[in-house]
Order: sequence, then C-alpha cells, then structure tokens
Amino acid sequence: MEKKLSKVERQEALKEKIKENPFLIDRELADMFGVSIQTIRLDRLELNIPEVRKRVRNLAKESYPKVKSVSNSEIIGELIDIELNKFGVSILETDEDMGLTNSKIIRGHHIFAQANSLAVAIIDTDLALTGLTKTKFERPVHVGERLIAEAEVQSKKDDKFEIGVMTKVKQERVFNGKFIIFSGEQLNGEVKKRADSC
Repeated sequence: MEKKLSKVERQEALKEKIKENPFLIDRELADMFGVSIQTIRLDRLELNIPEVRKRVRNLAKESYPKVKSVSNSEIIGELIDIELNKFGVSILETDEDMGLTNSKIIRGHHIFAQANSLAVAIIDTDLALTGLTKTKFERPVHVGERLIAEAEVQSKKDDKFEIGVMTKVKQERVFNGKFIIFSGEQLNGEVKKRADSC
C-alpha cells in the first residue's frame, strides 16, 4: 500500500484483508501495510482476530462434518471450506519430511495427494473413486511453503464428475489438474459385492 494509513484505517483494512483471505500470515500483512509484524499482532489482538493457525482450525471444524465420501484422516491437508458437489479448499503446510533431501523440493506425490483427496471429498456420496487424472506441475514447491488447493466441480453426468483443482503458493499457481471421479449406487454395489466375496 502506498499511502500511510492511520491506525483506525489500517485496522479496518486489516479486517477486510483477513475476511477476503483468512490464510494471510502476519508477515504478509506487515508487508502489505508497510508496518512491523509486531504492529500487526497488536492490531489483531485489539480486533480480537486470532492468528492464522487458529483461523484455519476454526474453518476446518465447520468443514469436516460435511464430508461423506472419505474419512477425515484420508484428506491430505486441512479442509477449510466445502460445499458438496460444488467446491472445496484445503491447505497443506509443507515440511522437511515431504521434501527431497538435497534440494528441499517437495515431492510431487504430496501435492497430487492433496489435490486428489480434495477432489474426492467434495462429492456428495458415501463412496467416490478417482478414474482418470490429467495433471501439470507448474513449478517446484520448496519446504516451508504453504499449498492452498481449490477444487471445483466443472461438470456432472450421471455418476461421473469432472473436477478441476488448482494449487497455489501465495498467488502463484504451482499445480493444475483435472480429475474424473466416479460415484453412485452402482459403484457402491460393486465395492460391497467384492468385499463380501473376500
């Protein structure tokens, strides 16, 4: 921001920024407003706005009970917003364990798993399975970067869903994928029949 804002103006703008994007961390907000991280923390305290981890946890608490197609532990990352058969958003905080030893670049299967589990989670059914994927890794992701995946149902025909998933670090796209997900009574019946025969 170019103009130096008064404290009142800054706090109003801060509320708006966090409302628009609850995943902003204090360092990013400090850069936006040209103030110190400590100033942002004091502003948040005065406004009774929790830090980003608590904001994410609060969003996750509301989202997980809606999911039917997978168990909570099968979702990679934190599910923070969902509307079944429409869209979903998840966050994955990357760490050393996910990275390659020498380069500290996150292994692709973690990024893919976040996107795939989100694509399945947004389907409103007891069972959904991935049938086909077309994916592109746009740039390497480094240890410590936060992945925000957004999934959207692009089309539905009978029990077949086409879902687009875009994953970003900050505002930069790092992964793009299309997932064909199958669901429905026929699929449930087939899985049950195979389970019974074992």
